[in-house]
Amino acid sequence: MGKLRTLIDPYLLLLIGTIAIAAVFPAHGAGVAVADVAVTAAVALLFFLYGARLAPQAVWQGMAHWRLQALVFASTFALFPLIGLGVVHLIGGLVAPDIAVGLLFLCVLPSTVQSSIAFTSIARGNVPAALCSASLSNLVGVALTPVLTALLLPTSASGGFSAHSLETIAMQILLPFVAGQVARPFIGDWLASHKRIVSYVDRGSILLVVYAAFSAGMVAGVWTRLAPVDLLIVLVLDLLILALVIVATTLASRKLGFNTEDEITIVFCGSKKSMASGIPMATILFAGHAVSLIVLPLMLFHQAQLFVCATLARRYAARPES
Repeated sequence: MGKLRTLIDPYLLLLIGTIAIAAVFPAHGAGVAVADVAVTAAVALLFFLYGARLAPQAVWQGMAHWRLQALVFASTFALFPLIGLGVVHLIGGLVAPDIAVGLLFLCVLPSTVQSSIAFTSIARGNVPAALCSASLSNLVGVALTPVLTALLLPTSASGGFSAHSLETIAMQILLPFVAGQVARPFIGDWLASHKRIVSYVDRGSILLVVYAAFSAGMVAGVWTRLAPVDLLIVLVLDLLILALVIVATTLASRKLGFNTEDEITIVFCGSKKSMASGIPMATILFAGHAVSLIVLPLMLFHQAQLFVCATLARRYAARPES
């Protein structure tokens, strides 16, 4: 049962439950306005908490291992987008346009923090370097992901970089994040000692964002265009992207002479994508689009990376002691 909990993220079950509620009880009329206000507040709260929890000194300390950090950064923000562009080009019209946008959006997101560090620790990798890589990825991703979205995605999907979109990103993402960094000296210790409460607020906010996105999709009828085989195709494409990145980061780390502990960090930090950051960002960057379809590849990728990396971590952990 313990192994099953490791492979199947319990939070994914909550996400599925939230989608089911949105399907049966979608927001209508005045409820849509209430949901929009709640989502705006939830996104701001999320990025405030990210800012308050991220220790800048951890990033600067880990930057000393610059070759490792550069390789992880290149995987997250260069290799992933290139693979995403290639996959979307090859599949042509095999999937709905919004799902194709979602695959590209997945590839420009920052890495995860918690699972990257957790799997690196289980595999007996370089945990301090993993902490730095994951933190740096999220710090840079707050600004870089919207830029890559505007550059790589079709203008009709990303909306371009209008003055309004810049203002929205600044007000809902950057400003709360900076406010969290400013507040960190005053509330950082409290957050560290109340991790369970913070986790509930963190994940509850994401569930609210997911409800609003999928509720809007139900009202607009976008899910009538999606057959079960489409879910399978998206999952296969997610696994293909993940496999290519893991193989590439493994080979690159060995070719460049990194030891096993550093290789583990590079593989786990360089192959992750953050659903916690991605879903809130999508509601801002793709306002007016079928956000529920756009975030679908990300939600499936989230579970796929947990399955694959849990297996890899156990294999790495089984190696003989140095």
